[in-house]
Amino acid sequence: MSPPRTSTPPPARDQWARLRFAVIGPLLASPPQPGQLQAALKALAERDWQHPISGKPRRFGVSTIERWYYQARRQHDPVGALKPKLRADAGRSRVISHALRTVLTEQYRAHPAWSLLLHYDNLAAKVAEAPALGPLPSYATVRRYCKACGLVRQPRRRQRATDGARRAAERLERREVRSFEVEHVHGLWHLDFHHGSRQVLSSDGQWRKPILLAILDDRSRLICHLQWYLDETTETLVHGLCQAFHKRALPRALMSDNGAAMTAAAFTEGLERLGILHQPTLPYSPHQNAKQEVFWAQVEGRLMAMLEGQPEINLRLLNEATLAWVEQEYHRRIHSELDQTPMAVYLNADEVGRPAPDNQALAAAFRQQVMRRQRRTDGTISLAGKRFEIPNAYRHLEQLCLRYAPWDLRTVSLVDARTGADLCRVHPLDKRANADQRRRALAPTLVSGDRPTPQPSSAPPPPGIAVLLKQLMREHAATGLPPAYLPRPEEE
Repeated sequence: MSPPRTSTPPPARDQWARLRFAVIGPLLASPPQPGQLQAALKALAERDWQHPISGKPRRFGVSTIERWYYQARRQHDPVGALKPKLRADAGRSRVISHALRTVLTEQYRAHPAWSLLLHYDNLAAKVAEAPALGPLPSYATVRRYCKACGLVRQPRRRQRATDGARRAAERLERREVRSFEVEHVHGLWHLDFHHGSRQVLSSDGQWRKPILLAILDDRSRLICHLQWYLDETTETLVHGLCQAFHKRALPRALMSDNGAAMTAAAFTEGLERLGILHQPTLPYSPHQNAKQEVFWAQVEGRLMAMLEGQPEINLRLLNEATLAWVEQEYHRRIHSELDQTPMAVYLNADEVGRPAPDNQALAAAFRQQVMRRQRRTDGTISLAGKRFEIPNAYRHLEQLCLRYAPWDLRTVSLVDARTGADLCRVHPLDKRANADQRRRALAPTLVSGDRPTPQPSSAPPPPGIAVLLKQLMREHAATGLPPAYLPRPEEE
């Protein structure tokens, strides 16, 4: 049995942005009081942080953390604002001259079946004959350039082996157990599932145990949203959480346990794109989410107790009764720790929430990002057990970065791995439609302006011996040694 596939490691820019956001996340979730910012920055500067690439402990200066803080404080997407800037010449070759690019492209058109090493050796021979072409770059530079432009060997041997992704190491800090409460509304939300004590009659005529998803604000104890479901999947989690965003706001941090739905790549990456710091609880530490456990006791002790007289309940009735109980009683009842109602605290306390985007933006955020190798024979990739067609304008790319929701394969997108911007939609392969024998003309590949678009020619290669072989024959003739073989009579 093959091991399960793990999520693809994110690009280095994303890893650095996540580390910077983890450093300043507490300052965004609970802004310091006037005059206390420098003390908070010094405290963060004295802590060790895990280097996103090497994994070794690393410290950052006060000025660096302060710059990150001001850089992301007023941004709607703080994680995106903390990403390192791209070089102005990113994606462009600075070493290979225009003349060398032209020669290399013409050489590839004439000999598309050559290996890259053979192309490089013949390019070196041409540079030796014509120094005006400029200095010869290294083989690694030429190889990277050829791969970026799609100048690969045809036919090319397919490589099915894929690199496994490493799981991100959790930041675990051993501290004494103490109760806590953030200072601002929307500074921290709690999220959890609860298995109900009563069964409901589903639409297919079966008795099933419902599961309650509840999202609670830490400061006010207000229920941002709650809803009963019949499963505990990532799709269900995202469905309920997006409703909480629309009803309330985007929080600064979210705490949950380490269930499969909460640790799924689509969910965790979606929180990062929305600028929400995910704070999973430590293993075997339910006390960290104690506010949620207290709420479950009220659900069972009051709500479910009032439904004891109803002999038969369904999911619709259960949701309507639950929402009515929360809005009319729980939110308006004095909380023993707050000495106020949750609704009063929510309306009067300072808040750090942000406006929520529309439905389309939220759906695009909660997608996981993976890397796939393109099959050059037909320009397709495999995703979630299905094959998807890649637009022929991107056929020169060897590794493709895609975003998709496992529960909705209608919104698969091809994205730029460096910037995270959506490039185009990717659709499943339709074999029946392809059987009509109609084929579109190949569009030019989308490469940088200084990169020529390879157009392999169907004409035969130019006559004569290749430049490198001519040079080798001249060098061997200059030694004065005869060819080291015995010719047959018919060769004389």
